[in-house]
Amino acid sequence: MTALRIGFVGVGRMGAPMVRRLVAAGHEVRALGRSGDARRRVSELGAEPVSFTAAVGTGAAAVVVCVFTDDQVRAVCLDTPLLASMPGGSVLIVHTTGSPRTAEDIAAQAAAHDIRVVDAPVSGGPPDIDAGTLTMFAGGTEDALARARPVLRCYGDPVLPVGPLGSGQRVKLVNNALFAAQLGLLTEAVRLASELGVDEATVLSALQHASGASRAAASVAAKGSVAAFHASVGEFIGKDVATVRTLAAELGATMGTLDAAINAQFFDTRRRS
Repeated sequence: MTALRIGFVGVGRMGAPMVRRLVAAGHEVRALGRSGDARRRVSELGAEPVSFTAAVGTGAAAVVVCVFTDDQVRAVCLDTPLLASMPGGSVLIVHTTGSPRTAEDIAAQAAAHDIRVVDAPVSGGPPDIDAGTLTMFAGGTEDALARARPVLRCYGDPVLPVGPLGSGQRVKLVNNALFAAQLGLLTEAVRLASELGVDEATVLSALQHASGASRAAASVAAKGSVAAFHASVGEFIGKDVATVRTLAAELGATMGTLDAAINAQFFDTRRRS
């Protein structure tokens, strides 16, 4: 495998293990670290810390953006010299879950610099990155995906091509709406079990061996309870639920029963407890 120079923005909960895997694969990684502590963390991962987005993009075959919100993606990619600093023929990979329109707006500016764009939101967490088994929904042209794959395969499998640019976000948002709805239903199932005199740990364990099994149920069972699961990842789920609701409204789509199930979720019902 040819070693690449890769720029990285967003060395947080998800980004840090991605950087670690890229470095372990032999790539030269430059990662943004605006503070002294952030630059120390980047160095500890084996990457080169840089203070400005232009330095992230300079000479990079690929730049990965893995920040928390859609607004942060827009700020990094559209309000800084990042695109202007990247070489022609390079690829920008966006992992953050957000609006397909953000990827399209970035691509419109990137085209002027001969830069390809791939939206590749992810499904999974840090343990999946560590194992190289993170699921990615990749939207973009065949040429863009070909340039992105050597990067994505360092920490992702499967990398699923799902259509043109923006399709990765659309599939991820549908996935997250379904997952959140399953969590809502599971919350109600745990409540029902309690009313029937069965404790939460017992019903969560039993469901893993029955027709009610699901990845949502397995994820909650691994944390021990609905409350513990949402304490761990509720912020991320809540952000994505807000995004899918906003996008559906903008596009004139309806969420139907999915929305009713999401409304039963712990991070909504907790306020009434």
